[in-house]
Amino acid sequence: MPEEQKMTPAVQITTEPMTLEVSHIPNSRISLVFRYDSSMVTLLKQQPLHTYDPATRTWTLPHTEKILERLMEFCSKNGWTYKYTEAAMQDERSRKTIPSKIPKTQVCPDAYLEKLSVMRYSPKTVQVYVDCFTEFLNYFAPKVPGEVTQSDIITYLRYMVEVRRISTSYQNQVINAIKFYYEKVQGGKRETYYIDRPRKEQFLPEVLSEEEVKAIIDTIDNLKHKCMIMTAYSAGLRVGELLNLRVVDIDSKRMLIKVIQGKGRKDRVTLLSRKLLDMLRQYFLQYRPVEYLFVGASGGRYSERSVQNILKKACQEAGIKKHVTMHTLRHSFATHLLEHNTDIRYIQALLGHTNPKTTQIYTHITTKALNEINSPLDNLNL
Repeated sequence: MPEEQKMTPAVQITTEPMTLEVSHIPNSRISLVFRYDSSMVTLLKQQPLHTYDPATRTWTLPHTEKILERLMEFCSKNGWTYKYTEAAMQDERSRKTIPSKIPKTQVCPDAYLEKLSVMRYSPKTVQVYVDCFTEFLNYFAPKVPGEVTQSDIITYLRYMVEVRRISTSYQNQVINAIKFYYEKVQGGKRETYYIDRPRKEQFLPEVLSEEEVKAIIDTIDNLKHKCMIMTAYSAGLRVGELLNLRVVDIDSKRMLIKVIQGKGRKDRVTLLSRKLLDMLRQYFLQYRPVEYLFVGASGGRYSERSVQNILKKACQEAGIKKHVTMHTLRHSFATHLLEHNTDIRYIQALLGHTNPKTTQIYTHITTKALNEINSPLDNLNL
């Protein structure tokens, strides 16, 4: 056969299957590793809050069920191998919000402040709204709010979530502060700003046992300090509600404590313990409060930091290692009532919860029902 007619042996080419490696990384995100494929890149660019690191050639996305479903569906349709690994997760509570580096050249408009005042928002809410809206203004400066579009607002919220790493609850406060300006101050129509963010981890609140509460109270010698801790626990009060109590709010005839303009500007009544009443009578004789029930050293309202420090010191002396705040006493109040067969609807009213779902969290904490259930291991004849 002539040389030019010799057949070149066929080369068998084998294509390695494409693999998508998905790793659940800290901060509730997933990291993706795969050989370049234009279809996959197009899919990833369509996902919210996507990022690409050219140095490591990796993509990261929020860890959401919708995104995982889209990735698995893509792999299934295109014959890719899908590999998912779970990395050690970081406690979301320990994540630090990154401070803003945007220059503060703009101030909150007077109309915004006046509207907050007219609508009688609490001082804490006013401060949060003003801080949030002022940062929003400076992000878009020199643009004025009227020039900011809805698309701009979504971009800003993504910046707050991705760059500033704000929590879900703070994100909601930012949205509310922005909505307040456009809807309440400017009288615009209601808008919804939705950001598909990582799934929020659910944390059960810290709760003390009844023995731990007793140990805390027993370590406190100062009568005023003891009364403050006993009042907060026995009535399920928020720290602000405790410090806003006035002498006239203690109704010893009906054995009730009146909470005036608590969270959400709502009045309610809660329990007045007989043991607490005996202690308060001693306190009245010694301190003679006139307006506020608990008065600071300067004669005005007692400070939140001071009462938190009292509790912190008492926990240390009682040898309690849990992370305990004044709000822990409120959680403990609700949980202990539930464990003593108090109807959850009454607990909801005592706590001042509008939504019953908020109160139902305590059904996940109480040990009463758990103590009545035997582990299957106990049924084995070992």
